[in-house]
Amino acid sequence: MLNLKTIKKENLILLEALAGSKAYGTDLPTSDTDIKGVFILPKEKFYGLEYVPQVNDEKNDIVFYEIKRFIELLAKNNPSAIEIFHTEDFFYKNPILNLIKSEDILSKMCKDTFAGYALTQIKKAKGLKKKIFNPMPKERKTVLDFCYILDNLDNQKNKKGSLPLTKWLEIKKYEQQNCGLSSINHIKNTYLLFYYNQNEKTDFYYKGILKNKDSNEVSLSNIPKEEKPIAYLFFNKEGYAAHCKEYKHYWEWVEKRNNARYENTLEHGKNYDAKNMMHTFRLLDMAIEILEKKQVIVKRPNREELLKIRSGFFTYEQLLRKADQKIELLEKAYQNSTLPKFPNIKKLEKALIQIRNQSK
Repeated sequence: MLNLKTIKKENLILLEALAGSKAYGTDLPTSDTDIKGVFILPKEKFYGLEYVPQVNDEKNDIVFYEIKRFIELLAKNNPSAIEIFHTEDFFYKNPILNLIKSEDILSKMCKDTFAGYALTQIKKAKGLKKKIFNPMPKERKTVLDFCYILDNLDNQKNKKGSLPLTKWLEIKKYEQQNCGLSSINHIKNTYLLFYYNQNEKTDFYYKGILKNKDSNEVSLSNIPKEEKPIAYLFFNKEGYAAHCKEYKHYWEWVEKRNNARYENTLEHGKNYDAKNMMHTFRLLDMAIEILEKKQVIVKRPNREELLKIRSGFFTYEQLLRKADQKIELLEKAYQNSTLPKFPNIKKLEKALIQIRNQSK
Protein backbone atom coordinates (compact mmCIF):
# COMPACT_ATOMS: atom_id res chain seq x y z
CA MET A 1 0.00 0.00 0.00
CA LEU A 2 1.35 3.39 -1.02
CA ASN A 3 1.74 5.88 1.82
CA LEU A 4 4.10 8.58 3.07
CA LYS A 5 6.55 6.00 4.34
CA THR A 6 6.74 4.05 1.08
CA ILE A 7 7.14 7.05 -1.24
CA LYS A 8 10.17 8.11 0.82
CA LYS A 9 11.56 4.58 1.12
CA GLU A 10 11.24 3.98 -2.64
CA ASN A 11 12.68 7.41 -3.55
CA LEU A 12 9.54 8.51 -5.38
CA ILE A 13 9.59 12.10 -4.12
CA LEU A 14 10.20 14.86 -6.69
CA LEU A 15 9.56 17.83 -4.42
CA GLU A 16 9.27 18.31 -0.66
CA ALA A 17 8.67 21.81 0.69
CA LEU A 18 7.40 23.88 3.57
CA ALA A 19 3.80 24.99 3.20
CA GLY A 20 1.28 27.01 5.15
CA SER A 21 2.20 29.81 7.55
CA LYS A 22 5.89 28.89 7.74
CA ALA A 23 6.19 29.17 3.97
CA TYR A 24 4.28 32.50 3.97
CA GLY A 25 6.33 33.88 6.86
CA THR A 26 3.20 34.42 8.95
CA ASP A 27 3.89 31.68 11.45
CA LEU A 28 3.76 32.05 15.23
CA PRO A 29 5.53 29.96 17.89
CA THR A 30 2.36 27.84 18.15
CA SER A 31 2.08 27.22 14.39
CA ASP A 32 2.14 23.69 13.00
CA THR A 33 4.68 22.63 10.40
CA ASP A 34 2.90 21.91 7.12
CA ILE A 35 4.73 20.04 4.38
CA LYS A 36 3.57 19.53 0.80
CA GLY A 37 5.21 17.97 -2.16
CA VAL A 38 5.10 15.89 -5.31
CA PHE A 39 5.87 12.23 -5.98
CA ILE A 40 5.84 10.04 -9.06
CA LEU A 41 4.37 6.57 -9.28
CA PRO A 42 6.54 3.77 -10.68
CA LYS A 43 5.43 2.89 -14.21
CA GLU A 44 3.99 -0.48 -13.23
CA LYS A 45 1.75 1.17 -10.64
CA PHE A 46 0.83 4.08 -12.88
CA TYR A 47 -0.26 1.72 -15.66
CA GLY A 48 -2.04 -0.55 -13.19
CA LEU A 49 -5.53 -0.30 -11.74
CA GLU A 50 -4.67 1.43 -8.48
CA TYR A 51 -3.74 4.98 -9.39
CA VAL A 52 -2.98 7.01 -6.24
CA PRO A 53 -3.49 10.79 -6.75
CA GLN A 54 -2.14 11.81 -3.34
CA VAL A 55 -0.91 10.54 0.02
CA ASN A 56 -1.20 12.38 3.32
CA ASP A 57 -1.12 12.00 7.07
CA GLU A 58 -4.24 11.89 9.23
CA LYS A 59 -4.30 15.65 9.93
CA ASN A 60 -3.42 16.66 6.35
CA ASP A 61 -0.39 18.50 7.71
CA ILE A 62 1.69 16.51 5.22
CA VAL A 63 0.36 16.10 1.67
CA PHE A 64 2.11 14.79 -1.44
CA TYR A 65 0.48 14.86 -4.90
CA GLU A 66 1.27 12.40 -7.67
CA ILE A 67 2.83 14.25 -10.60
CA LYS A 68 -0.21 13.84 -12.86
CA ARG A 69 -2.55 15.20 -10.18
CA PHE A 70 -0.10 17.99 -9.43
CA ILE A 71 0.04 19.16 -13.05
CA GLU A 72 -3.76 18.94 -13.26
CA LEU A 73 -3.95 21.33 -10.30
CA LEU A 74 -1.39 23.65 -11.89
CA ALA A 75 -3.47 23.65 -15.09
CA LYS A 76 -6.42 24.85 -13.02
CA ASN A 77 -4.30 27.55 -11.38
CA ASN A 78 -4.95 25.99 -8.00
CA PRO A 79 -3.41 28.34 -5.38
CA SER A 80 -1.93 25.56 -3.26
CA ALA A 81 -0.24 23.86 -6.23
CA ILE A 82 1.08 27.17 -7.60
CA GLU A 83 2.54 28.03 -4.19
CA ILE A 84 4.25 24.65 -3.86
CA PHE A 85 5.75 24.93 -7.34
CA HIS A 86 7.10 28.46 -6.76
CA THR A 87 8.24 28.24 -3.14
CA GLU A 88 11.89 28.74 -2.25
CA ASP A 89 11.50 26.91 1.08
CA PHE A 90 12.01 23.38 -0.21
CA PHE A 91 13.93 20.52 1.36
CA TYR A 92 14.37 18.72 -1.94
CA LYS A 93 13.55 19.49 -5.57
CA ASN A 94 14.36 17.12 -8.41
CA PRO A 95 15.79 19.05 -11.41
CA ILE A 96 13.39 17.14 -13.64
CA LEU A 97 10.63 19.52 -12.48
CA ASN A 98 12.41 22.26 -14.46
CA LEU A 99 10.60 20.79 -17.46
CA ILE A 100 7.52 22.55 -16.08
CA LYS A 101 7.71 26.25 -16.94
CA SER A 102 6.11 28.99 -14.87
CA GLU A 103 5.06 30.87 -18.01
CA ASP A 104 2.99 27.84 -19.06
CA ILE A 105 1.14 27.86 -15.73
CA LEU A 106 0.33 31.45 -14.80
CA SER A 107 -2.77 32.92 -16.41
CA LYS A 108 -5.66 35.27 -15.82
CA MET A 109 -7.46 32.32 -14.23
CA CYS A 110 -5.67 33.21 -11.00
CA LYS A 111 -8.14 36.07 -10.53
CA ASP A 112 -10.90 33.52 -9.95
CA THR A 113 -8.88 30.83 -8.19
CA PHE A 114 -7.00 33.04 -5.74
CA ALA A 115 -9.63 35.75 -5.24
CA GLY A 116 -12.52 33.28 -5.34
CA TYR A 117 -10.96 31.33 -2.52
CA ALA A 118 -10.27 34.59 -0.68
CA LEU A 119 -13.94 35.53 -0.79
CA THR A 120 -14.88 32.18 0.74
CA GLN A 121 -12.70 33.14 3.70
CA ILE A 122 -14.88 36.22 4.25
CA LYS A 123 -17.95 33.98 4.24
CA LYS A 124 -16.27 31.68 6.76
CA ALA A 125 -15.51 34.63 9.01
CA LYS A 126 -19.14 35.75 8.82
CA GLY A 127 -20.29 32.21 9.58
CA LEU A 128 -18.10 32.01 12.67
CA LYS A 129 -19.40 35.38 13.86
CA LYS A 130 -22.95 34.05 13.61
CA LYS A 131 -22.06 30.87 15.51
CA ILE A 132 -20.41 32.82 18.33
CA PHE A 133 -23.35 35.15 18.87
CA ASN A 134 -26.09 32.61 18.20
CA PRO A 135 -25.03 29.41 19.98
CA MET A 136 -27.56 26.61 19.67
CA PRO A 137 -28.99 24.80 22.71
CA LYS A 138 -27.79 21.23 23.16
CA GLU A 139 -31.35 19.96 22.87
CA ARG A 140 -32.75 20.13 19.36
CA LYS A 141 -36.21 21.60 18.83
CA THR A 142 -39.01 19.17 17.97
CA VAL A 143 -41.74 19.18 15.34
CA LEU A 144 -44.10 20.60 17.99
CA ASP A 145 -42.05 23.81 18.06
CA PHE A 146 -42.82 24.36 14.37
CA CYS A 147 -46.57 23.74 14.55
CA TYR A 148 -49.16 26.51 14.74
CA ILE A 149 -52.87 26.61 15.44
CA LEU A 150 -54.85 28.68 12.98
CA ASP A 151 -58.29 30.24 13.67
CA ASN A 152 -60.02 28.09 16.29
CA LEU A 153 -63.12 26.39 14.92
CA ASP A 154 -64.74 26.39 18.36
CA ASN A 155 -64.42 30.17 18.78
CA GLN A 156 -65.25 31.79 15.43
CA LYS A 157 -66.14 35.09 17.09
CA ASN A 158 -62.64 35.58 18.44
CA LYS A 159 -60.27 34.96 15.56
CA LYS A 160 -56.67 35.69 16.57
CA GLY A 161 -54.77 34.33 13.59
CA SER A 162 -52.07 31.78 14.35
CA LEU A 163 -50.80 30.70 17.75
CA PRO A 164 -47.81 28.44 18.52
CA LEU A 165 -49.09 24.94 19.19
CA THR A 166 -47.16 24.66 22.46
CA LYS A 167 -48.79 27.87 23.72
CA TRP A 168 -52.23 26.71 22.58
CA LEU A 169 -51.84 23.37 24.37
CA GLU A 170 -50.81 25.22 27.51
CA ILE A 171 -53.83 27.54 27.37
CA LYS A 172 -56.24 24.70 26.67
CA LYS A 173 -54.53 22.41 29.19
CA TYR A 174 -54.42 19.75 26.48
CA GLU A 175 -51.89 16.95 26.03
CA GLN A 176 -50.41 16.47 22.56
CA GLN A 177 -50.77 12.69 22.85
CA ASN A 178 -54.56 13.08 23.11
CA CYS A 179 -54.74 15.00 19.83
CA GLY A 180 -55.62 13.51 16.49
CA LEU A 181 -54.76 14.90 13.08
CA SER A 182 -56.44 14.41 9.74
CA SER A 183 -55.00 15.66 6.44
CA ILE A 184 -56.83 18.14 4.23
CA ASN A 185 -56.98 17.37 0.53
CA HIS A 186 -54.89 19.64 -1.72
CA ILE A 187 -53.44 21.66 1.20
CA LYS A 188 -49.88 20.76 2.16
CA ASN A 189 -48.79 20.59 5.80
CA THR A 190 -52.18 21.75 7.12
CA TYR A 191 -54.40 19.42 9.18
CA LEU A 192 -57.70 19.21 11.00
CA LEU A 193 -57.08 18.79 14.72
CA PHE A 194 -59.30 16.69 17.01
CA TYR A 195 -59.12 16.08 20.73
CA TYR A 196 -60.55 13.58 23.18
CA ASN A 197 -60.62 13.74 26.95
CA GLN A 198 -59.16 10.70 28.69
CA ASN A 199 -61.78 11.06 31.40
CA GLU A 200 -64.54 10.42 28.89
CA LYS A 201 -65.34 6.85 27.89
CA THR A 202 -64.68 6.34 24.19
CA ASP A 203 -64.18 3.40 21.86
CA PHE A 204 -61.25 5.02 20.08
CA TYR A 205 -58.05 6.86 20.76
CA TYR A 206 -55.82 9.21 18.77
CA LYS A 207 -52.15 8.70 17.99
CA GLY A 208 -51.12 12.17 19.14
CA ILE A 209 -49.40 14.86 17.09
CA LEU A 210 -46.05 13.09 17.51
CA LYS A 211 -45.41 9.38 17.93
CA ASN A 212 -42.30 10.21 19.94
CA LYS A 213 -40.01 13.14 20.69
CA ASP A 214 -37.60 12.36 17.84
CA SER A 215 -40.27 12.11 15.13
CA ASN A 216 -39.63 14.22 12.05
CA GLU A 217 -43.25 14.16 10.88
CA VAL A 218 -46.64 14.74 12.46
CA SER A 219 -48.73 11.64 13.06
CA LEU A 220 -52.15 11.05 11.46
CA SER A 221 -55.00 9.28 13.29
CA ASN A 222 -58.09 7.40 12.20
CA ILE A 223 -60.89 9.83 12.98
CA PRO A 224 -64.49 8.62 13.55
CA LYS A 225 -66.95 10.24 11.12
CA GLU A 226 -69.05 11.82 13.84
CA GLU A 227 -66.10 13.64 15.43
CA LYS A 228 -65.76 17.37 14.81
CA PRO A 229 -62.42 19.18 14.46
CA ILE A 230 -61.64 21.97 16.90
CA ALA A 231 -58.81 23.70 15.08
CA TYR A 232 -56.58 23.83 12.02
CA LEU A 233 -52.93 22.92 12.57
CA PHE A 234 -50.14 24.08 10.28
CA PHE A 235 -46.73 22.36 10.36
CA ASN A 236 -43.88 24.62 9.14
CA LYS A 237 -42.01 21.71 7.62
CA GLU A 238 -39.43 23.82 5.77
CA GLY A 239 -38.63 25.77 8.93
CA TYR A 240 -38.16 22.52 10.86
CA ALA A 241 -35.88 21.08 8.14
CA ALA A 242 -33.79 24.28 8.13
CA HIS A 243 -33.47 24.13 11.93
CA CYS A 244 -32.33 20.49 11.83
CA LYS A 245 -29.71 21.33 9.20
CA GLU A 246 -28.45 24.35 11.15
CA TYR A 247 -28.42 22.31 14.39
CA LYS A 248 -26.38 19.54 12.74
CA HIS A 249 -23.88 21.98 11.21
CA TYR A 250 -23.47 23.90 14.46
CA TRP A 251 -22.72 20.88 16.64
CA GLU A 252 -20.44 19.36 14.01
CA TRP A 253 -18.56 22.68 14.05
CA VAL A 254 -18.37 22.59 17.86
CA GLU A 255 -17.01 19.05 17.72
CA LYS A 256 -14.42 19.73 15.01
CA ARG A 257 -13.49 23.37 15.60
CA ASN A 258 -9.92 24.35 16.26
CA ASN A 259 -10.27 25.43 19.91
CA ALA A 260 -7.10 27.51 19.85
CA ARG A 261 -8.40 29.58 16.94
CA TYR A 262 -11.86 29.77 18.50
CA GLU A 263 -10.47 31.06 21.79
CA ASN A 264 -8.32 33.55 19.85
CA THR A 265 -11.44 34.81 18.09
CA LEU A 266 -13.16 35.36 21.43
CA GLU A 267 -10.04 36.87 22.97
CA HIS A 268 -9.38 39.57 20.40
CA GLY A 269 -13.04 40.59 20.68
CA LYS A 270 -13.62 41.44 17.01
CA ASN A 271 -15.80 38.34 16.53
CA TYR A 272 -14.43 37.07 13.23
CA ASP A 273 -11.96 34.33 12.36
CA ALA A 274 -8.81 36.44 12.18
CA LYS A 275 -6.71 33.71 10.57
CA ASN A 276 -9.17 33.30 7.70
CA MET A 277 -9.21 37.06 7.19
CA MET A 278 -5.42 37.14 7.10
CA HIS A 279 -5.48 34.53 4.31
CA THR A 280 -8.07 36.60 2.45
CA PHE A 281 -5.65 39.50 2.11
CA ARG A 282 -2.66 37.27 1.40
CA LEU A 283 -4.51 35.64 -1.50
CA LEU A 284 -5.80 38.93 -2.91
CA ASP A 285 -2.28 40.37 -2.83
CA MET A 286 -0.82 37.30 -4.51
CA ALA A 287 -3.44 37.42 -7.28
CA ILE A 288 -2.62 41.09 -7.97
CA GLU A 289 1.14 40.34 -8.05
CA ILE A 290 0.66 37.45 -10.49
CA LEU A 291 -1.44 39.59 -12.83
CA GLU A 292 0.85 42.63 -12.65
CA LYS A 293 4.33 41.13 -12.24
CA LYS A 294 3.86 37.55 -13.48
CA GLN A 295 5.46 36.50 -10.21
CA VAL A 296 4.38 34.22 -7.38
CA ILE A 297 5.74 35.60 -4.12
CA VAL A 298 5.10 32.90 -1.53
CA LYS A 299 7.08 34.47 1.34
CA ARG A 300 4.99 37.53 2.10
CA PRO A 301 6.80 40.89 2.24
CA ASN A 302 4.01 42.43 4.38
CA ARG A 303 4.29 39.95 7.24
CA GLU A 304 3.67 42.58 9.95
CA GLU A 305 0.48 43.83 8.35
CA LEU A 306 -0.84 40.29 7.95
CA LEU A 307 -0.02 39.48 11.57
CA LYS A 308 -1.91 42.61 12.66
CA ILE A 309 -4.96 41.24 10.86
CA ARG A 310 -4.45 37.86 12.49
CA SER A 311 -4.20 39.48 15.93
CA GLY A 312 -7.61 41.15 15.53
CA PHE A 313 -6.16 44.67 15.31
CA PHE A 314 -8.83 45.78 12.81
CA THR A 315 -12.60 45.71 13.13
CA TYR A 316 -14.51 43.45 10.79
CA GLU A 317 -16.01 46.47 9.00
CA GLN A 318 -12.54 47.96 8.46
CA LEU A 319 -11.36 44.71 6.91
CA LEU A 320 -14.35 44.54 4.59
CA ARG A 321 -13.57 48.06 3.34
CA LYS A 322 -9.92 47.09 2.84
CA ALA A 323 -11.02 43.95 0.97
CA ASP A 324 -13.24 46.03 -1.34
CA GLN A 325 -10.26 48.25 -2.17
CA LYS A 326 -8.10 45.20 -2.92
CA ILE A 327 -10.81 43.78 -5.19
CA GLU A 328 -10.88 47.05 -7.16
CA LEU A 329 -7.10 46.81 -7.63
CA LEU A 330 -7.51 43.19 -8.66
CA GLU A 331 -10.06 44.10 -11.34
CA LYS A 332 -7.73 46.76 -12.77
CA ALA A 333 -4.78 44.35 -12.72
CA TYR A 334 -6.88 41.77 -14.54
CA GLN A 335 -7.89 44.23 -17.26
CA ASN A 336 -4.30 45.40 -17.81
CA SER A 337 -2.56 42.04 -17.47
CA THR A 338 -0.73 40.57 -20.47
CA LEU A 339 -1.00 37.04 -19.10
CA PRO A 340 -2.88 34.52 -21.26
CA LYS A 341 -6.45 33.75 -20.29
CA PHE A 342 -5.62 30.10 -19.60
CA PRO A 343 -2.53 27.98 -18.88
CA ASN A 344 -0.80 26.27 -21.80
CA ILE A 345 -2.31 22.81 -21.40
CA LYS A 346 -0.41 21.28 -24.32
CA LYS A 347 2.97 22.29 -22.93
CA LEU A 348 2.05 21.12 -19.43
CA GLU A 349 0.94 17.79 -20.85
CA LYS A 350 4.19 17.52 -22.83
CA ALA A 351 6.17 18.22 -19.64
CA LEU A 352 4.24 15.48 -17.81
CA ILE A 353 5.05 12.94 -20.54
CA GLN A 354 8.73 13.92 -20.52
CA ILE A 355 8.91 13.60 -16.72
CA ARG A 356 7.34 10.12 -16.92
CA ASN A 357 9.68 9.00 -19.69
CA GLN A 358 12.81 10.31 -17.97
CA SER A 359 11.96 8.83 -14.57
CA LYS A 360 12.94 5.33 -13.69
